[in-house]
Amino acid sequence: MADVRDMYTAHVMLRREFRLLPGLVRGVPPGDIKRAKIVATHAEKICLVLHLHHEGEDLVLWPLLLERGGEQTSAIVPTMEEQHHGIETALRDVTELLAAWKESARGGELLAASCETLSARLQEHMAMEEERILPLVEEHVTAAEWAQLGEHGLNGTPKQDLPLVLGMVMYEGDPLVLKEILSKAPLAARLVMPFVGPRVYARHARRVYGTPTPPRVGDGHIEPGPGLTSA
Repeated sequence: MADVRDMYTAHVMLRREFRLLPGLVRGVPPGDIKRAKIVATHAEKICLVLHLHHEGEDLVLWPLLLERGGEQTSAIVPTMEEQHHGIETALRDVTELLAAWKESARGGELLAASCETLSARLQEHMAMEEERILPLVEEHVTAAEWAQLGEHGLNGTPKQDLPLVLGMVMYEGDPLVLKEILSKAPLAARLVMPFVGPRVYARHARRVYGTPTPPRVGDGHIEPGPGLTSA
């Protein structure tokens, strides 16, 4: 049956990046288009990761659970779907505001507030998913079916961004879980990605956060300080 540890690992990355995003936006001086483009490009990448993550659940996971889980799943899956709709609405708001802010570096507070709304909805959803859904997945979903979620995300991610996305996950990921994830990849990726992913994310984080080691969820410190919003 499904090994859901990779979902916890993905959630840690999403918690970190979306909790830090409002502070990044607020740290851009009005009119600093160069800095706004750096932060906006980062935001666009993580927004795509989130969209693909939830789209895979909508297409693969919810139908399987509703088909097999009886009253247990029929009681919770509609709530998950409703939360997805709320998150997708917030995601569209952020994406639309990003487009204008990226070119003008104006209206940052409105964008930051929208990022906070998105993050709050996402945190609530992931906590409920971990508590209520993942135990049902372990009971009703096979490993092969579960793998379709990851494949959906990989297929929708631009190839040039795959090392960065993996590096984001590896930053706080359990090494044993990451090894299991990579075990399904082609041999070249299994050999190269453990070295390339962290380096790509470190370079990206230095540009975005001003440090290759931004605050970690696991440290309990996820709000960026002034030095992380001015690079």
